[in-house]
Amino acid sequence: MGYSPTLSRDDTRERTLFQQVYAWMAAGLAITGFVAYWTYSSGFINSLSGPVMIGLIVAELVVVIGLSWGISRLSGPLAVGAFLFYSLLNGLTLSTIFLIYTSDSIASTFFVTAATFGAMSMYGYTTKRDLTTIGNMLFMALLGLIIASVVNLFLQSSALYWILTYAGILIFVGLIAYDTQRIKRLSETMGGQTAESIQKVAIMGALRLYLDFINLFLRLLQVLGKRR
Repeated sequence: MGYSPTLSRDDTRERTLFQQVYAWMAAGLAITGFVAYWTYSSGFINSLSGPVMIGLIVAELVVVIGLSWGISRLSGPLAVGAFLFYSLLNGLTLSTIFLIYTSDSIASTFFVTAATFGAMSMYGYTTKRDLTTIGNMLFMALLGLIIASVVNLFLQSSALYWILTYAGILIFVGLIAYDTQRIKRLSETMGGQTAESIQKVAIMGALRLYLDFINLFLRLLQVLGKRR
């Protein structure tokens, strides 16, 4: 009994897309990690004053919004460049974690995050359950988390801080599975698209999973990280 040519092409397209997604995501994480550590170890972090950090955060938001909403108007190389530039900017802003937590606890938390990410991404890829409804609920919960986090900047409530931390862990664990399934389903509609179009889809998938990974890492670090 043989496999149909159509199924073979679909499987190949799906496999190719995920290879690109995970490769770009890994590249983004590598750049972020290297830049963050270099910024701290070289002492460059001392030049990142409050206004500079605010400028970097604003620049990150502009790049993410530009990629998310305008990627259809970008060329493939420009989309790649924007993603890698965002990874670099994120490395600069994340360098501050080395001032708060020990290097050993940052490394161990990274590996815990990687293991969790791998398990949930595998679940999202293999499950037959439709995660769309759960994904929509998680997105709404994420909006609530962002609003509550802003409010707590003024309240400075320790109890609310920990509630938001654990809620964030659950939200991003779920989003990893949802976003993986979303990328898989998107690959099923990509027949006949150009290599550049597939590259842009891979960049968007990599950006989503990259953001899930980073946000999960930061919240796990709040729980598992050993402060200096």
